[in-house]
Amino acid sequence: MSADQPSVLVVEDEMAQREVLAYNLEAEGFQVTRAENGEEALLLVSEVMPDIIVLDWMMPNLSGIEVCRRLKSRPETRSIPIIMLSARTEELDKVRGLETGADDYVVKPYSVVELMARVRTQLRRVRPSTVGVRLEFRDIVLDSETHKVSRDGDPLKLGPTEFRLLSTFMEKPGRVWTREQLLDRVWGRDIFVDTRTVDVHIGRLRKALTQFGGDDPVRTVRGAGYALG
Repeated sequence: MSADQPSVLVVEDEMAQREVLAYNLEAEGFQVTRAENGEEALLLVSEVMPDIIVLDWMMPNLSGIEVCRRLKSRPETRSIPIIMLSARTEELDKVRGLETGADDYVVKPYSVVELMARVRTQLRRVRPSTVGVRLEFRDIVLDSETHKVSRDGDPLKLGPTEFRLLSTFMEKPGRVWTREQLLDRVWGRDIFVDTRTVDVHIGRLRKALTQFGGDDPVRTVRGAGYALG
């Protein structure tokens, strides 16, 4: 998986629907993982930790609504946006889906164009750098569209890995990232490198951020990892 690609878990028991969704998401530049039932979805979420989940309501054994309820009750998966797909058109059903924790609710049959737009809306919230959003933290400005970074007006020269590291930190200032989480997000899940590689690139990022003076905004959290601010 490319580190720059946002990831989506598609949970749909009908194979034709699942493949249409996956095809369109991949065409839009997403890394797609497929699950054909609720039980498989719960296992895959722990393995791949997707950026967004597109979840069908009506599935045998474990319904989408129950999958949603379980994911939103877990601290480690609570913040993953869930878009619920359902043939249920009643207002009460929509309310129930949203009250269970779904972040959006799309009624079948749906427009693929509209669904893609809704996925990007949710993505803008959780991974803004992947959709060209300008990020700011104190006097640091990162433009993910032009791949330029400045601090207090001075342009900074960052390598591609340091740029991705800074994007990750600036999306969630204050969050502590473990080395393993940074490897997954910045290098990609399929790339096998030593966790000490993270320390090397954090050192380079710190040097780049302080090249014109100013304090070091990257904080080392002993026994845990790194955070911005």
